[in-house]
Amino acid sequence: MSDRLAGKVALITGGTSGIGAATAQLFAEQGAKVVISGRSVEKGSTLAETLGSAVSFCESDVTQELDIAKAIKFTVEQHGKLDILFNNAGGPVGAPLDKITQAHIDYGVHLLLSSVILGTRYAIEPMKAAGGGCIINNSSIAGLRYRQGDPLYSALKAAVTHFTKMSGIELGPHNIRVNAISPGAIATPIFWGGSGRANTLSDEDNARKMEKLQANLARSVPLGKTGLAEDIAEAALYLASEAGRFVNCHDLVVDAGRTSMFNEPAS
Repeated sequence: MSDRLAGKVALITGGTSGIGAATAQLFAEQGAKVVISGRSVEKGSTLAETLGSAVSFCESDVTQELDIAKAIKFTVEQHGKLDILFNNAGGPVGAPLDKITQAHIDYGVHLLLSSVILGTRYAIEPMKAAGGGCIINNSSIAGLRYRQGDPLYSALKAAVTHFTKMSGIELGPHNIRVNAISPGAIATPIFWGGSGRANTLSDEDNARKMEKLQANLARSVPLGKTGLAEDIAEAALYLASEAGRFVNCHDLVVDAGRTSMFNEPAS
């Protein structure tokens, strides 16, 4: 089945790598017109060209309100509407609790929480005009369970999940569904500093780090396998498609059972 999103228009923030890039590819394969936004013009333009004519790139920094509004305006101007918004952009933001500063807090709030709130805010009118829509917010099991992220990151992801549920109640009467995905330990460059850090390393160094990471992550979950960006993309497809039409205000945990474990496995 390759047309689950036929006729739909999607905007994916943080769409140039990792979960965002995997989701862009899957959405395009399923018939959607996709706009990916991100800070790297080189990466975004290259990925859009690689994925084909259904995908276009908009330079945007989600820590800036004007850029968030710009990406949504770009999507509507390019394709005439907005059906799906995946607030996916994120990355590491914090520090150990005894080292945290106001700068960490300000950056974290802008990157992980304000971006979701403002993305939702600017998507409302075009989605109302389209007769409804679907907003997906990338949260994390760090918002559900201790030791899955630093305290600041965890608190902000918990706020994302709660905002998702509250905004789904507010927007449901307009046929706009709002859901979150809480990934578990997904093998992406966030574990060694995010895409910004990965861009400074050679392909060989990144591949070596990824191989080691996947082996470590597989040992941390009951299923004994590594979560991949494609697993989260499939979850986003479910929520964005007709299959998820009755799902609203929900946090879809995709973690191979990790949040159900009482203890960390022995090393």
